Amino acid sequence: MKKVINIPGAPTPIGPYSQALLKNNVLYISGQIPINPLSGQMVEGDISIHTKQVLDNISALLHEAGMNFSNVVKTSIFLADMNDFNIVNEIYSSYFTNEYPARETVQAARLPKDSKIEISAIASL
Repeated sequence: MKKVINIPGAPTPIGPYSQALLKNNVLYISGQIPINPLSGQMVEGDISIHTKQVLDNISALLHEAGMNFSNVVKTSIFLADMNDFNIVNEIYSSYFTNEYPARETVQAARLPKDSKIEISAIASL
C-alpha cells in the first residue's frame, strides 16, 4: 500500500506528481525548489536562502511521515550553477547529523521556474 503525502508545510506540486509518497516504510520526496509554502512564491535572495527553503520544505515532508533528516538515505541535488556547490554543501551539512546520505550533485541546464536549486530525497524508517 502506498500513501500520498501532500501537506500545507511544503509547496503544492507544480505538475502532476505528489509532494512525497510513502511505501513500505520508504518515503520518496519529489524534487523541491525554493517555494515558500505559505505564499506559493519562490523565495528571493541568494543560493543560501534558496537552499534553506528547499531543505525546510523537505523537513516538513519528513516530519509528516514521522521522520527527520537522520532517516534520509539518498538525495539528489540539481544546481543551476556549480559555482554554488560549496555554499550549498555548507548549508546542507547543517541539516544532517553525522551519517550523511548517499547523494549526487549535478549542474542542470535549467530547473523548474528557473530555480537555482532542486533537491529530491529518499528516506527510510
